[in-house]
Amino acid sequence: GDEVIIPTPTFVCYEPLAKMAGATPVIINCRAECGWKLTADELREKITDKTKMLVLPYPNNPTGAVLDKEELEAIAEVLRGTNIIVLSDEIYAELTYGKRHISIASIEGMRERTIIASGFSKAYAMTGWRLGYLAAPKEILSEMLKLHQYAIMCAPTASQFAGREAMREGDADVEYMRAEYNRRRLRIYEGLKEIGIDSVMPEGAFYIFPYIGSFGLSSEEFCERLLYEERCAIVPGTAFGEAGEGYARISYAYSTRHIKEALSKIARFIEKLKAEGRGN
Repeated sequence: GDEVIIPTPTFVCYEPLAKMAGATPVIINCRAECGWKLTADELREKITDKTKMLVLPYPNNPTGAVLDKEELEAIAEVLRGTNIIVLSDEIYAELTYGKRHISIASIEGMRERTIIASGFSKAYAMTGWRLGYLAAPKEILSEMLKLHQYAIMCAPTASQFAGREAMREGDADVEYMRAEYNRRRLRIYEGLKEIGIDSVMPEGAFYIFPYIGSFGLSSEEFCERLLYEERCAIVPGTAFGEAGEGYARISYAYSTRHIKEALSKIARFIEKLKAEGRGN
């Protein structure tokens, strides 16, 4: 059947949704040494005559990776001459640090083949309002509408009014949140570094994806023990694909006080593991 290329680690829904649509997911395991970013060479190796779609989930959950213009142009060059559609998940587009988000749709020749999926949940802190949107070429949207009108129909009216108000009046709040997330990002990165846990510095979203694989535990074992022994919840990297083994996702959407407390609990847990003869 048709193939959908999905770079991982990434949000959990893409692979099962591809299967539900009758497609075959083709996974690319991105690497920490490449900043968790999909490379043009990795993409080129996975394209076949059955490839119909590339999922491009940047800014990325769980790694915080962000693609710059040169990286997007390289990916676009690989796609030229094909009929591959790009599904660009840009839900974290407003939450980047040190660089602006660039949509692949802005790259020459890509607009007519790109579906942008986004929403109000992250930038405007409206997770419970369930308000999202798509931007795509008319001929693609008309086909998507056939499914959408029977599966969802429309967003609640109250959510639409709230979203309109957020767009009209919320820019200052978005900037405030981005600045605050940036402070927390730096705090948690340095805090993890101080206790001997390495991470790729996240450039977007509000997650960090540290390496916890040096303690002789799987990601799930590490996170489960941390939860039960220290009452600190982080997500095993394998929840986001097999490339996440040895890693865990930590959200810094919490307050600085909670981040400080979590770092203390993680540090205490690591000392316990070292006492067991695990790690350095």
